[in-house]
Amino acid sequence: MKKFNKILLFGSILLTLGSFQSCKTELEDRYTDPEQTTLPNIPAFFSQILNNSRLRSEYWHYRTFILMHQARYTQTAYFANENTMYQQSDSYINDYWKDFYSPGIIGVYRSMERSYNNLSTEEKVSRDLYMNAAKVILYDQASKLVDNFGDIPFSEAGSLPLTDVIKLGKFDDQKELYTIFIDGLKEINTFFKTANSTSEFNRADILNSGDLEKWRKYTNSLRLRLLMRISNVDENKAKTEIMDMLSNPTEYPLVDGKNTGDYSVGSEDILLKPLTTYTSSLLDAVRELPSYYAPDYMLNTVLKTANDPRTAVLFDKFGETVGEKFIPNKEYQAMPITFTAAQADAQFMKYSVVDSATAWINNKLPGVLMTAAETNLIKAEAQERWGTDAAAKTAYETAVKQSVNFYYYLNASSSNNAKATKPSNDVIDKFVTESNIAFSGDKNAKLKLIGTQKWLHFGWLQGEQAWSEYRRTGYPTLPAFPTSSLNGFQRPPVRLTYPSSEITNNSENYQAVRSKDTRDTKIFWDVN
Repeated sequence: MKKFNKILLFGSILLTLGSFQSCKTELEDRYTDPEQTTLPNIPAFFSQILNNSRLRSEYWHYRTFILMHQARYTQTAYFANENTMYQQSDSYINDYWKDFYSPGIIGVYRSMERSYNNLSTEEKVSRDLYMNAAKVILYDQASKLVDNFGDIPFSEAGSLPLTDVIKLGKFDDQKELYTIFIDGLKEINTFFKTANSTSEFNRADILNSGDLEKWRKYTNSLRLRLLMRISNVDENKAKTEIMDMLSNPTEYPLVDGKNTGDYSVGSEDILLKPLTTYTSSLLDAVRELPSYYAPDYMLNTVLKTANDPRTAVLFDKFGETVGEKFIPNKEYQAMPITFTAAQADAQFMKYSVVDSATAWINNKLPGVLMTAAETNLIKAEAQERWGTDAAAKTAYETAVKQSVNFYYYLNASSSNNAKATKPSNDVIDKFVTESNIAFSGDKNAKLKLIGTQKWLHFGWLQGEQAWSEYRRTGYPTLPAFPTSSLNGFQRPPVRLTYPSSEITNNSENYQAVRSKDTRDTKIFWDVN
């Protein structure tokens, strides 16, 4: 690995030289100076919520959170076989917690609420757009906390910026929070249906550039995601509301790429593009752990056996330097998950690594909030369980084509020059219908196909979603995880435990959830 690190060192220096440049100038251009307006600067708060490193594909989020936790627990990224491989990092978990609470997204949102509450009725109308859009982000990120931890402070969280009074928030019931999110998103869809954008909102909206149809689609697709997540514990509610949404596309437009495989990723998906001043990448995040080797099951079992066209943009064959000549490996091959750290260090040059252009050394990599492929895979599962097999097949095949298109889009838009050529639509169509991923078999076989493709599509880029869906569905059927010899951490957890800072600072409210705060206590929707 030392040789491999040296190869990348020079590139790392070049790509990170500009990473400390401020993004302040670009954001200042987006919204009105609060000193130049009589209205509380709700647009500035809104931009601040969007300009969050946890929404972006940035170093700290992946290095300290995703690649150390969810990506390992789903085998979507390589991890070294060592004693601490499943032990969560309390300090890094605390950073994630703080980025939501202190003040974080919810703290800034409470500041928005305070400003909004002090407006006149007429002034509130002009700010409703910001409040509803911000709430979509709030619900999206809060649902991730629920998926990671279970019960979380929410209804009483963020009291200081809202009221100037510090009130330690109670831990709200996770199932009740999901109900709040699902019902709230339905109301927001109704709001966006008749809302009109403004030039001021366009400037402040660094996510969708003021496109309210995209906000509406994002809102509905997020609701679809959350409904499917509860479908194994409240199937009647999930079935009724999901099928109502799918049967009324005009009332509930979705991020589905207009149901076309070869869709426009940049204009249809919900992607938070890097600011123009951002010149870093995920190189160090992937390299430092290390997580740059291809994961065993994903490459060797899922991709290679299907001759999957995504292989070329997800991984690189790698190789070794003999004399002064680099000799690439003849084929894609992932390192066995059973390898010890010593074996990996001795034989790494024989195995494939993460593709550099698509996600690793790409300072144009966006934050991924919602994609058409995910939406259509949800449709496929819904139709297979509650609708028609024909509709399930159509949605599944569309989703896989969209996933191929999505990853080639990331590769083509990369700041890295080592790019791949996208296969023709005929080649992609043949892969979808004639390889071992073709939609066939009994109901369970088809649900396994859907779950496996969703896991593959999420990968480590959307590690939190991959972990949630893996726990909910049990798919894919992963090989046995290596066993750690560290007592209490022999296997991956089914939830993250609360950071010690929350236990200490909110000790009275913590007592209500203390008995559930174990790594083996399942989230309410996890009945698999």
